[in-house]
Amino acid sequence: VQLQASGGGLVQAGGSLRLSCSASGRTFSRYSMGWFRQAPGKEREFVAAISWSGGTTYYADSMKGRATISRENAKNTVYLQMDSLKPEDTAVYFCAARLGIGSSMRSPGEYNYWGQGTLVTVSS
Repeated sequence: VQLQASGGGLVQAGGSLRLSCSASGRTFSRYSMGWFRQAPGKEREFVAAISWSGGTTYYADSMKGRATISRENAKNTVYLQMDSLKPEDTAVYFCAARLGIGSSMRSPGEYNYWGQGTLVTVSS
């Protein structure tokens, strides 16, 4: 599966962004999807994930209450709505995919496919 992330940009602190990740292929509904981010000089970290059915979602503690992950299997797309953005949310955001459900859904190693990333910059 090939993934294409989009929707990043420059936003002021307190603002919102919605990221999108479009997937190729006919079996998107079999893949659980995750969002990760990586700031300069830091390791890639988990942001949110959603099960293949959309029935279960997972969030990093830092994003709980500020992010909503959703998916539209008919459009082969997963979304990440982020609100109340903070300067520390500045990073390149990546979407990722894996078949079925991982053991935690929070580790980059659990995902087999990655998009190219989209830059989110939050100004103070």
